[in-house]
Amino acid sequence: RARNWTMPPLRLERECKERPNSATIDNRCVEFDRRENQRCAFTMAEILLSLTIIGVVAAITLPSLTGNINERTWNTQRKALYARFSQAVALMPSLNGYGTLRETTDSAGTTSIEDNAAETFITSGLSKVMKINNICDNEHLEDCGIPKKITDFSGAVINQIPSTLVSLNSMFDGSYINGCGTSFSYSQIDTKAAAFETANGESILIYYNPNCQPSYNEEEIGSGSYYVQPKLCANLVYDLNGTKGPNTIGKDMGFMSVMYPTDPVVAAPLVTKVIASNQYDASAACNAVEDSRVANIKELMSIFYNRKLLNEQYLWSQRSYTAWSSGIMSGGRALAMDMSVGRPYQQKREVEFSVICVKR
Repeated sequence: RARNWTMPPLRLERECKERPNSATIDNRCVEFDRRENQRCAFTMAEILLSLTIIGVVAAITLPSLTGNINERTWNTQRKALYARFSQAVALMPSLNGYGTLRETTDSAGTTSIEDNAAETFITSGLSKVMKINNICDNEHLEDCGIPKKITDFSGAVINQIPSTLVSLNSMFDGSYINGCGTSFSYSQIDTKAAAFETANGESILIYYNPNCQPSYNEEEIGSGSYYVQPKLCANLVYDLNGTKGPNTIGKDMGFMSVMYPTDPVVAAPLVTKVIASNQYDASAACNAVEDSRVANIKELMSIFYNRKLLNEQYLWSQRSYTAWSSGIMSGGRALAMDMSVGRPYQQKREVEFSVICVKR
């Protein structure tokens, strides 16, 4: 008995764990279990403090984590939509001439526009080369998931999404004076937008120009007056998740532009940053922004068409209205575009203009 009282603690612990139901003359196993339970327990205050810390950490990290997941999802969807649409328009024999677009005057002298061009472009053109689930005319855009209000690139709210080509960009109709003091005019009947839903669930608002013109030779730019308005055949504003939100340009919403009736080019720039730089340093400046590069001339055309959705006051604040492209020409020159009127031209590369960084 005396030797049992001097049993080493390690042996007692092992015996209590190996033979928990065996009786001992001094109930030492019961006392051991009681002390073990006391050592492993948490007080209510400790539990509440732990839960508070977990809640604070979750509140800080979850929005950022969710935002990153959404951004990756949207980026993947955007690239897939761009690929599908590019393949679709390449299969169409020509992009102009769809539908009826003409002014008519009745016996009372009232002028009206007969316009089903955009809707016909979808039904007789796009639906033949890509899967479309639903088509909506200009009076029922919301039935295709087009939201009434959207948030532009700067974070400002557009209370009424443009429903016609000229309301998207006023430079499609009127007379203007460019930065060099040269006047020009471009007249376009204000075509009505239409909408459709893809088989993948995207909502697409489409603006259509049935009189779009072929491409120009970029080497000739600068030797004459060139304006990009006539080159647009179709402009798409897409919403990757319908009306779910956040309905913001640059997030779940964006735009694509299709230029030239034959051998069409599709541009879908995602603007990331606007900086001021000469053309020599433009690439390095954009490369500092993750996955970004200088916009090419086709992407600048698309940005010009959709500048209302980007908020031009925000884009050009304290910047030049002329933007460099990535296109380098001979003689130390590069392609630039006067974004105020849509005029591309050549300029010496050392001049400081705006540089629009984009992702594809």
